Amino acid sequence: MIGMMIGPYEILASLGSGGMGEVWKARDTRLGRIVAIKKVKEQHSERFKQEARSIAALNHPNICQLFDIGPDYLVLEYVEGKPLSSPLPEREAVRLGIQIATALEAAHKKGVIHRDLKPANIMVTEEGSVKLLDFGLAKLYEQQASPGSAAVSAANAGGTPALPALSALPTLDFQLTQAGAVLGTIAYMSPEQAQGHTVDARSDIFSFGLVLYEMLSGRMAFSGESPHVTVAALLRDEPPPLQTSHALEEIVRRCLAKQPSGRYQMMSEVKEALERVFAEKPTSIAAEPQPSIAVLPFVNMSGDKEQEYFSDGLAEEIINALTQIPKLKVTARTSAFAFRGKEQDITEIADTLHVRTILEGSVRQSGNRVRITAQLINAADGYHLWSERYDREMTDVFAIQDEICWAIVDKLRVQLATDRPIVKRHTENLEAYSLYLKGHYNLYKGTPDGMAKGKEYFEQALAIDPNYALASFGLADFYFSMGFLGYFPPNTAWREAGKFALKALEFDDALPAAHALMASLRAMEYDWKGAEKEFHRALDLGPNSEEARIYYCLYFLIPTRRIAEAIDVWRKALDLDPLSPFLQYGLGYTYYLIRKWDQAIEQCRNALEIDPHYYLAHQYLGFTYLQIGRIDEGMRECEIAAERVGRSHWAFAFRAIAYACAGLFDEARRVLDGLQQFARESSVSPSTFAWIYCSLGDIDKGLEWFENAIDTHDGLISHGHIFPIYDVLRSHPRYHALLRKMNLEP
Repeated sequence: MIGMMIGPYEILASLGSGGMGEVWKARDTRLGRIVAIKKVKEQHSERFKQEARSIAALNHPNICQLFDIGPDYLVLEYVEGKPLSSPLPEREAVRLGIQIATALEAAHKKGVIHRDLKPANIMVTEEGSVKLLDFGLAKLYEQQASPGSAAVSAANAGGTPALPALSALPTLDFQLTQAGAVLGTIAYMSPEQAQGHTVDARSDIFSFGLVLYEMLSGRMAFSGESPHVTVAALLRDEPPPLQTSHALEEIVRRCLAKQPSGRYQMMSEVKEALERVFAEKPTSIAAEPQPSIAVLPFVNMSGDKEQEYFSDGLAEEIINALTQIPKLKVTARTSAFAFRGKEQDITEIADTLHVRTILEGSVRQSGNRVRITAQLINAADGYHLWSERYDREMTDVFAIQDEICWAIVDKLRVQLATDRPIVKRHTENLEAYSLYLKGHYNLYKGTPDGMAKGKEYFEQALAIDPNYALASFGLADFYFSMGFLGYFPPNTAWREAGKFALKALEFDDALPAAHALMASLRAMEYDWKGAEKEFHRALDLGPNSEEARIYYCLYFLIPTRRIAEAIDVWRKALDLDPLSPFLQYGLGYTYYLIRKWDQAIEQCRNALEIDPHYYLAHQYLGFTYLQIGRIDEGMRECEIAAERVGRSHWAFAFRAIAYACAGLFDEARRVLDGLQQFARESSVSPSTFAWIYCSLGDIDKGLEWFENAIDTHDGLISHGHIFPIYDVLRSHPRYHALLRKMNLEP
């Protein structure tokens, strides 16, 4: 096509293709200007041409103009820029929102409705101006394709919508995407448009509300695993609350009223409301920076390295308490503790962690006495905002932690709605508390030996204080981790994890992590509605709980294909914990699942820059290389992962998959034989066998082990429906029946 002529237009380059045709960059040889040509598969009707002339009459700086129309093509203004991205800072979202509203207002005055407003149809130029694309074309193509509508009627007295067949839904796809664009379009429809009813300007107002919601939150207001689920959500559900100002929340809420009569009635009203918010909202320069703090690990001055668990535990308890304080940004443990033992300037640490203040301290134990020092430092100039030394009995340790937290609240001028202690006492028994800290310290190592030691300490703590909620949760966490990693049979692990999580909640029903673990166990039973309800409870109790957010991401958002939300969770977690190799890997793993190979490679490399020994990052870096044909690099990374993880079923799996992808099938089967022998002695996750057989192309065996993993509730199988290694199974008739066993397909 390049160099060819379409009418008077010379084709210069391809810009992409969509469901209805191709898009080209071209030159108008008569006027010498650059244009965009949209060439479609069918001839335009006379009715289409007549209505296109009214759209061409639109002349607004925020609307991409329609210049010309041919028998099977459109000629539009060529716009250089990028599609609207999200999330955006609140002030920037409002600024761009005003421009979008202004463009819609102008079009509505001319009697033109967009009907397909979505981020892909909103370009932001390098100068920061908005250009709306495909104005009114959705209506034209829908009319040309079919005079009928995708009617959705209430099927029963309860008003439950009877959803149309997918083929009956209007295909409003003219964005540069492939399969799945219909779903994306449906996700930005108004309820009346999704039902095939007559629409007016208020339909655009609803779609604008969906776009504004996404600009502010970084996620779609309504999404689902199929078009039918998405339509049902549009008609029935309310989107999750926004974390934004009350005024903006109210604007979005009113735009998204299900009934057109409940919305703003004109786009000018929406624009005026946003302009009031913009006038009242201070710029980021003038705004008071959010108070932020990193709590470094307290230095163990006791001369006994075995006491390090106590100094770490003291700092971590303070971190946990501070995360409960609204509007205080607190760096997570992993990133704060990454500076242990390093001679690094406080200002450099603060810059790395993006915080304004640093808390550091030391602990010295002697018998039943403890000396704790703490200093709160302003990172900008290195001066102390506050310092204190505590010489107390060990029994006063909880009070000391609380006094330190109150001093931070006072110096950072953070508002609290309570005068009660900030640090929550889960036990009054100091020995039980000490054993719990030892258990947590060892469990956090993440190795089988460390986790086993952690279990012993938790059990000892419970023997002393049978009502100690955190010790019970520690045991629940141990069993859940061992089950997910395949070191215990899944059903046994889930049963024990559930028993101890319920026990923890009996003692303290406000533990976010315990609710999140219970939600994860529901997910292992493929009870997705129950899991979501329990996750919401966990996040209501602990909106800043990193554990709750990660559980939510791994065991609900990813299995239910809410990938955009999952990526948002990883990114927000990384904002508070930028030096966590697990979070860097987790984001990379999510990109791996959706075949965004470059991003997966980048994130795994980020994880390895932080911790070169992190086997999970080596593993998925290797898997990604194998997927894109970089076999030698993939084999090398899988071998490193196998060496790092030691003798376990994982090591067998990494090597066998690498050999199979390299075409070395004899070597792969030799490793598989070794894994089968290993399985006679130790617990092995069924998913590892499924991975290997699928890599070898043995579909029957792959399906057999896939089903085994489902029946035994193997934790790894919850991502099986999107895991790339299982792509070879997806065309087999049994595959979709297996997904239905997991309640992941209607």
